[in-house]
Amino acid sequence: MRNLKKYLAAALALGLVFGTVGCGKDSGKKDEKKNDDSFEATQNIEVADAAEIESIEDLPEDQRTLLYLGTADLNPTRSNPEMSTEMTLFQSKGGAIEFTQTAHLERFDKLADAIMANKDVPDIFNYEWLSFPSQVVKDMYKPIDEIVDFNDPLWVGVKDTADQFVLGGKHYVAPLNFIASSMLCYDKDVIEAEGLDDPYDLYLDGTWDWNAFRDIMEEYCGNADDGVERYGINGFFRQHFIQQTGKNMVNYDQDNVVFTSNLKDPDIEKGEQQLYEMMKSGLFYNDWVGSAREAFKKGCLFYAMGDWAYTGNNGPAEGDNWGIVPHPQYPDNPQKITTSDMKAFMWVRGSEKADAVKTWFECYRAAYSDPEYQQTNKDKFFENNPYWTEEMYGVKMDVQSEDYMMIFDYAFGVSTALGDESGFDGNIKLVDALYSYSSSLDGEGNQMTWTQVREKYSATVESELKTLNEQIAEYNG
Repeated sequence: MRNLKKYLAAALALGLVFGTVGCGKDSGKKDEKKNDDSFEATQNIEVADAAEIESIEDLPEDQRTLLYLGTADLNPTRSNPEMSTEMTLFQSKGGAIEFTQTAHLERFDKLADAIMANKDVPDIFNYEWLSFPSQVVKDMYKPIDEIVDFNDPLWVGVKDTADQFVLGGKHYVAPLNFIASSMLCYDKDVIEAEGLDDPYDLYLDGTWDWNAFRDIMEEYCGNADDGVERYGINGFFRQHFIQQTGKNMVNYDQDNVVFTSNLKDPDIEKGEQQLYEMMKSGLFYNDWVGSAREAFKKGCLFYAMGDWAYTGNNGPAEGDNWGIVPHPQYPDNPQKITTSDMKAFMWVRGSEKADAVKTWFECYRAAYSDPEYQQTNKDKFFENNPYWTEEMYGVKMDVQSEDYMMIFDYAFGVSTALGDESGFDGNIKLVDALYSYSSSLDGEGNQMTWTQVREKYSATVESELKTLNEQIAEYNG
């Protein structure tokens, strides 16, 4: 389990590094030595105007400039000078974003302090799992129904997802874009050399499921020569594997506005048992590996991670023949499911810039839903990832499309005790432990069963849910 804790902690840390390049304290100090005019934003791919989005140019400047508290700037930076499509659109409508940086571990405290002091209150803040319902019932955010109409053509495609974030009949999250929080990257040349079924072909045929996934890994590892170590997979996959059942550790009854434990669900138990058995069979490499290429060198067939770990400097080089596929489907549930890193911004309590927030949401949503802008984003992507294939990009876009159910586990949003690493052991979240401890080793080399994991943490889950439901009753009252 110690190795897994290090792994998840490293995954979080590197995810933040790749998401905030040039925004850390060290890089900030270096930038201060340069004059502002030494940095110029670039626009390598032209972005057409969005005529259907209303301009806010007639508003006073302070009403069309959004204050944003976060870990990474939404504006171009010296390290990442390319202007995003959404920012280009927003500026064309008269908007601007003023960035205030915060450290990852301090972000929630800084937001709460600003709201309580009613000073320098940001208008927008990144959606995170803890945002809903934990921080909503603490009165940190405003409902968005007055600025987002989910029956409008721009929003209707994400209404089903937005409806997962309703409290007291009000929406709190406007989904702007979806990214698969993990996909499986592999080397097609290895698949061919081993005579294995190509997972991409199985994905196209609709037969890429738990059974095929396990069969391929077992055959690959079984083909190893004496003295050669092989593994089926490394990376961030346990939660995604189990969520292909369509189930979460915590359920939400919206009619009665009550959150309940789902730890005894039989489908979750099947998933945990599958992972338990694959771990017992030696199919998992649990130490931290920072890129797909490094994982392949260590004998891993699949590398499971967000696409930051196999794009840019971590991506394929000339001559590589890589592929990606979604996580395999649960054989008993053919529904297409993506464990999503949804991009959204919470509208912070105290903000009075409804027009500007509305426009920012619309520009961002249009940038990832309008076919013209999708092509613009594709052009930008291939400019930075020239050795990705059309096949790989097609998978990436498919799993974040409206054909998939975007699944989010409410367990992460119940409380800091469940959904914040600082509330558990400082390395991982308690919910991560629920998903992973039955398929990893503890410090003494022992592997717990799902029953043991569930019994160890169920009382904490029940206690935190009881407190949350009491808070909701008071909030709605």
